[in-house]
Amino acid sequence: MGTAAPLFFDDVVFIINLVLIVFALVIQGVALVHCITQRSDAFPAIGTLPKGAWVAILAVCLVLTLLLYRPLNLFALIGIAAALIYLLDVRVGLRDLTDGKGFW
Repeated sequence: MGTAAPLFFDDVVFIINLVLIVFALVIQGVALVHCITQRSDAFPAIGTLPKGAWVAILAVCLVLTLLLYRPLNLFALIGIAAALIYLLDVRVGLRDLTDGKGFW
């Protein structure tokens, strides 16, 4: 009975970390794919960073999150923040500017 608690604790921590890393990778991946498929001339029109800067930020954070494979490392948290800023602010501006049509 004495060894059951640490094993259960390790399993719970592993599951929570797995959920967090999958969440981070999905959010960052969706933001990166959306950014790549947008027109580059739309970014300055809404007053944000150029498309290349957003692609670089999102791609570097995604790669570092994949390489370090820890959900609560600094790069994963920065990547989640950058992806959420892109999805909640920039994507909305791009959608309003292009009528939701994106690249085409």
